[in-house]
Amino acid sequence: MNGILPLWKTKGMTSHDCVFKIRKLFQTKKVGHTGTLDPEVEGVLPICIGQSTKIVPFLTETNKTYIAELKLGVATDTEDAHGKVIEEETVNKFPAERQIEEVLNGFIGEITQVPPMYSAVKVNGKKLYEYARANQVVERPTRQVKIFSISNVFIRPEENSISFHVVCSKGTYIRTLCVDIGKKLGYPAHMSGLKRTQVASFTQQEAITLEQVEERLKTTQPSSLLLPAQRGLEHLEHLQVDEETAVKVRNGQKLLKPDKILKEPFVIMFKNELLAIYQTHPEKPAEIKPVRVFNG
Repeated sequence: MNGILPLWKTKGMTSHDCVFKIRKLFQTKKVGHTGTLDPEVEGVLPICIGQSTKIVPFLTETNKTYIAELKLGVATDTEDAHGKVIEEETVNKFPAERQIEEVLNGFIGEITQVPPMYSAVKVNGKKLYEYARANQVVERPTRQVKIFSISNVFIRPEENSISFHVVCSKGTYIRTLCVDIGKKLGYPAHMSGLKRTQVASFTQQEAITLEQVEERLKTTQPSSLLLPAQRGLEHLEHLQVDEETAVKVRNGQKLLKPDKILKEPFVIMFKNELLAIYQTHPEKPAEIKPVRVFNG
């Protein structure tokens, strides 16, 4: 049983909880998720099963789409609505729509973020949230992330809130983005709500909840709920090969580099069959070697 379950994670569950539950429902140990979602956040969480677990690192590298809401006037230690209030300021004059648009547009492109203290980023072998819980101060490393777009901006002055859709690179902290937007608007802020609506090509429209999975498994086979592994690799370039080459690829052999210039790593397909992921051989630039081989 191989494929990807387009799961919609509901609030209150950790990503690991979802993996544990899917292992039991599908009666298999080979299960992996493709990017952690905080327990209080709902959204798309593709779950890889069987051979498809081989693509987890490639899927976690993809862009994500969120609907975020920030609230002006209150900052918390966790940068979201579940933390302790550390700063408050009355929003006497809610920013004008034009000012909000200008500030949001200023975040599009490559930006530098400082991860929240309540995050899993490691410093000297310890996660930042471990330092935070122990009330220890530690210097946080900066990271470069990319904001591809911010759209569908909706403001609620009576609630001091701004919501928006954001498409961003792997590793972006939306909590931190909300805090930084607030600073630019002149107020303390926190992320008051978050929903992940897309991971790579997996969308909210096709995602199903664990409850729906359980219900469908009463009348259908588990494999019928899974999407093919190549759905998780649509962001990579594809190379179609002939039958003779396909045999070599299935056996994990090195190949001569194709004439066609491809962005690496790239996927090798034979007709509709996903065979492998290849990249240039590190010591032999005229050859390509497998990074992952899929055995049916």
